[in-house]
Amino acid sequence: MNVDAFVAGLDSWEPVPVVLFCPFKPPRGRNQSFEPLLARRAVEAVTAKHVDPTMKDLCYNAYYADEADPAEIVSVAQTFPFLAERRVILVNNAERYDSASAAGALLGYLAEPAETTLLVFVASQVDRRSKFFKACDKAGLLVECPALNEREVLTWVRDEVAAQGKRIEGGAVRELVSRAGTQLSDVVNAITLVCNFVGEKDTVSEDDVAAACADVAEEEIWALTDAIASSNSDRALRVLREIKDLGKSEFEIMGSINWLLKSAYIAANPDAGNVSPFVAQKVMPLANKLGARKFPDAFALCMRTELMFRSTGVDRSLALELLVTKLAAPMPKRRRAARA
Repeated sequence: MNVDAFVAGLDSWEPVPVVLFCPFKPPRGRNQSFEPLLARRAVEAVTAKHVDPTMKDLCYNAYYADEADPAEIVSVAQTFPFLAERRVILVNNAERYDSASAAGALLGYLAEPAETTLLVFVASQVDRRSKFFKACDKAGLLVECPALNEREVLTWVRDEVAAQGKRIEGGAVRELVSRAGTQLSDVVNAITLVCNFVGEKDTVSEDDVAAACADVAEEEIWALTDAIASSNSDRALRVLREIKDLGKSEFEIMGSINWLLKSAYIAANPDAGNVSPFVAQKVMPLANKLGARKFPDAFALCMRTELMFRSTGVDRSLALELLVTKLAAPMPKRRRAARA
């Protein structure tokens, strides 16, 4: 069952002993996709329906699979709820149970689950061949929580903003998703920023999104990216000093540079991960400058600089300037010729 259909039918849903929120099973040859925010909201809806807030301490338990003993979870699940019709147990990070040894006593419980307990698992990935997955399928309900594509996220943003009593223009929706990407937790953060920014105004414009989702430090980081990408060492050093003047520590700036390099690498190699279209557009000139051969050297240079920060008495400001100068250095002429 899809998570949207599950939530839509929750009012008339007859509880089962076990529910597993898991990734979407795609067509053959494609990777599983999972949207944690959809799973979390569905879990919250289930909990709100079956747990009286005044009784939560008595009939609700939450665990993380990588921290809790499966035997403890089974013991609680087999305990009759006190002053409530049903006990609800949430187990996060349930992908750990793909290993039968990690699942332990839970496999035996799933063969005969307690009717007075609703045991809810959330797994960001699953092996559908595992004993745990098959036991959940047999004992209860599988709810797939697929990641949304860009078109679906655009619609989701409109609905989310409408739920806050506001309307958002089409261009503003596209700008927000371009900046935030399609990971819903990032999108929600962006929506919160924008709605707080517009205050009492009932319509969100594209200019509102651009203003709310950027600050001065961010703009300076993009300026630093452009200077490095264009091999303009003087400009890169000036921007670096401007960022420091904004109160950013050397460690914060180092983290930003690491993020820029990682984002540039992903933008040039989509199989390595995902970045938003907005970020990809910003860092692509940097990716083009470095090319496949120079990325390992750039990452190694950053690592050595960070190690100096932590293990020596180096002047961190000077070390940062040296790092930026090296990153902004022009490519050797022979490599330019080879690329041409």
